[in-house]
Amino acid sequence: MTRELRGLGASLAEPVARHLVAAGIYLDEDPALALAHARAASALASRIAVVREAVGLAAYHAGEFTTALAELRAARRLDGSPRHLALMADAERGLGRPERALLLARDPGAAELDKAGRIELLIVLSGARRDLGEPAAAVLLLQDEAAVASVEPWTPRLWYAYAEALLAAGRPADAARWFASTATIDEEETDAAERAAMLADS
Repeated sequence: MTRELRGLGASLAEPVARHLVAAGIYLDEDPALALAHARAASALASRIAVVREAVGLAAYHAGEFTTALAELRAARRLDGSPRHLALMADAERGLGRPERALLLARDPGAAELDKAGRIELLIVLSGARRDLGEPAAAVLLLQDEAAVASVEPWTPRLWYAYAEALLAAGRPADAARWFASTATIDEEETDAAERAAMLADS
């Protein structure tokens, strides 16, 4: 239990904590149920950053992007952390506003992100460029990071996004190679192997 929750007092902190735990458990398998639990926690403690964050994350996974943006912004106002900039940018894409997603690259908090956060933001921004019909720009955003030899936890997602950008830019042979490379390090996180095979057969 976080210090913020302990500050609520046991009678309130315990039910809030239970809802937050349940929201985390159901986040991937049942986002709607996760969101219901997160909202229940928010009804009890709406001024706690971790609670608003939980609502925002669950709303994002449930495809409720307007709610996700509002809640993640509220969490940031409370704790000052920019760690969810990539999710906020992707929510803007989900709302059909890729140009707003690109604006988040200029957010001062982007410079404070750790490496993983910066990579995630770049992936989203590359997708926003593709949304806007700018595939060459989407490729440029990712090519330097994709060329780094070391494999990190985010590398499969990065290489996959780079392959998608190459494909959108009319470079199917290059895309096939990057999908195939992704498949060699991917632990069933993506369909890279299938995409590579489809391109090889086309």
